[in-house]
Amino acid sequence: MKLFATFLLLATSAVAQGPIAGTWWGNATVHGQQVPVRLEITGSGNALHAALVNGPESSPASSAVFTGNHLLVTFNYYAKTLDATLADGHLTGSFGTAATRYPVSLNSRDMGTNNSGSHAQDTNGDWEIAVQSAKGESAWQLRVEPVHDQAGEVKAVIQRIDGDTGSLYGSWTGSAFQISHFTAAGPALYSLTPQADGTLLVSNLLRADVNDQQNLVARRPAQARAAKLVGPTDPTQQTTVKDPSARFKFSFPDLNGKVVSNTDPQFDGKVVIVAIGGSWCPNCHDEAPFLESLYKQFHGRGLEIVSLSFEEGDQLKDPARLRAFIARYGLTYTVLVAGDTEQLNEKIPQAVNLNCWPTSFFLGRDGRVREVHAGFAGPANPPAHEALMHEVTALVEQLLAEPVPTQNALLHF
Repeated sequence: MKLFATFLLLATSAVAQGPIAGTWWGNATVHGQQVPVRLEITGSGNALHAALVNGPESSPASSAVFTGNHLLVTFNYYAKTLDATLADGHLTGSFGTAATRYPVSLNSRDMGTNNSGSHAQDTNGDWEIAVQSAKGESAWQLRVEPVHDQAGEVKAVIQRIDGDTGSLYGSWTGSAFQISHFTAAGPALYSLTPQADGTLLVSNLLRADVNDQQNLVARRPAQARAAKLVGPTDPTQQTTVKDPSARFKFSFPDLNGKVVSNTDPQFDGKVVIVAIGGSWCPNCHDEAPFLESLYKQFHGRGLEIVSLSFEEGDQLKDPARLRAFIARYGLTYTVLVAGDTEQLNEKIPQAVNLNCWPTSFFLGRDGRVREVHAGFAGPANPPAHEALMHEVTALVEQLLAEPVPTQNALLHF
């Protein structure tokens, strides 16, 4: 009888827990707003895998552990976790860093979306959002397109001088499109409301101050030009250097404590990309695979890439996230720890108006800055991303084609 009772208890416990593998839908509560979340879990036991899914895209977890009724999903390349408890077919917990966490509630079945028809024909295409950015911008780009295999669904992306928002997916709610994502980088939630004059009201629904939803007006580019509004900033004009004739200087330690400087022999006569960023920065995550592809393609012809990573104080003490960032993208170019994020202009004193993450300085074989590019258009904005890859590749090839200066010439800088 005792053995039967033990078996019954174990069986009841197993039923109560339910299988953890599968797709989980629900929401995260962020500044009082509900942001859709989709979590996919596969495998079992020590071979459990998880990913946050955003449309056809996903953010894979670095680890997933399910013990008893407790789930811990880790995204070490952003130093974030999803920590939840399973009970009665529901996962309840939180997502975020040690300092900032958002409540999350997930179910093992899709609750569906409120799709009241589509006004996609009114919103598809390119828009310009008029802004007064602290970084000097007058406009952002907004791109909206239909999701071809999902009726009434749209994909959108906002391109700013720093880079894009990442892909935002959503549907028509009856009065507006509500678009969002919930990725390892974090949440985003916007609404796009068509106006009678042909404009769009763009609202960032995750502003910390609920009274300031950042309501902005988007116009078609032709409308914006007719209204004599300034277009988006050219990324190559955002940041400059004080003295273009001077060699660009850097001297910072790598993760092993070895100081690497621009005067080291490995950079003599080389074309160098100095990439300013940080492992906390989503657009830097987008940029890293492209930099690695450039490095593999052109290193043998004389290209060096140096990433100057600016991290928060706790990460400077133990740069675990930066190590995970390097491992995730298989980076083989040089990565240096430049300092705290607040020290950006102090540590890079040759720059003028350096305020974007990421920013890349392109140095010719003589060590001088030949071009500066602010921000990064990632894969979420395919036309801008493809154009950027083409332009940067052409620039690198142009710089590599220039003759290597003689040692005497280098000494004059």
